[in-house]
Amino acid sequence: MRTVRNSRTTRTAIALVGALGVLSLSACGAAETGKSSDVSGGKTVKLTVPSWVGAQANVAVAKHILEKELGYKVKTQQMGEVLAWDALSKGDIDAVLEDWGHPKEEKQYVETKKTVVNGGDIGVTGHIGWYVPKYFADKHPDVTDWKNLNKYAKEFRTAESGDKGELLEGSPDYVTNDDAIIKNLKLDLKTNYAGSEAAQITAMKKYAKEQKPFLTYWWTPQWLNAEIDMVEVKLPEYKEGCDADPEKVACAYPHTPLQKWFNADFAKKGGEAAEFLKNFKWTTEQQNAVALMIADQKMSPEAAAEKWVKENETTWKAWLPKK
Repeated sequence: MRTVRNSRTTRTAIALVGALGVLSLSACGAAETGKSSDVSGGKTVKLTVPSWVGAQANVAVAKHILEKELGYKVKTQQMGEVLAWDALSKGDIDAVLEDWGHPKEEKQYVETKKTVVNGGDIGVTGHIGWYVPKYFADKHPDVTDWKNLNKYAKEFRTAESGDKGELLEGSPDYVTNDDAIIKNLKLDLKTNYAGSEAAQITAMKKYAKEQKPFLTYWWTPQWLNAEIDMVEVKLPEYKEGCDADPEKVACAYPHTPLQKWFNADFAKKGGEAAEFLKNFKWTTEQQNAVALMIADQKMSPEAAAEKWVKENETTWKAWLPKK
């Protein structure tokens, strides 16, 4: 979440992180030269694990193929998005497999220091927005226009939001534009943070089960969208630069092709691992299939990745380095 999601700095789902077997990396990272400490040494690849499930699905599948098909050892570590950029530049990690847009870090590390390079898009387009459940939009069709949100603010009130309507958020560590949007559009709303992606999903499921109205910051792709039918509220149209000043944002979030980023030295010397990760590109539906197994069917990331790999050989074999 980000110029699109300058965002999503830590979508924390603790159980999922544990299942991913997050490993601590050495505190002795390489100097900030863009050199990755394990590139020319053993066959080790270091990946950051974002805390939202879709990105965890990327890592789980990449890890499975790197280890089972290419003979690498994969180390993973969960960290916030900005911290991941810093670690990527230093060589403490080799690749970020899903980034929602960090223009400040791109300028610093890609353009100026040249310690990070683009690894191509992951094949998924991300979008953040404000959403209401379809059952509420069906009864009140005009709620999907932001100009009518004040009319329904009372419907969205909770104990936490007081006399204002609640805009349900995920983690307080997400960097969002929502407080500025509320202020600048003069909306009778108040952000309320559930604490994590998992807690936000729990709240949304509870509301949906009881058929209660709610307004939430949400995004696509996300596996829960297959369970709860959501309708986006149309905010003022996004135009390039409308979110340049964080205090003056009064527009929607953009649609963003999600990117992979590599440590510059890893991109040059990472051999088959770097080539494979450059080739790794799948669809929203494929990512959601793995995410659904992890988050909804309670499979371990390893088991979900193994199942998907067994059933989609034609897809992932195209990602393997050419012999």
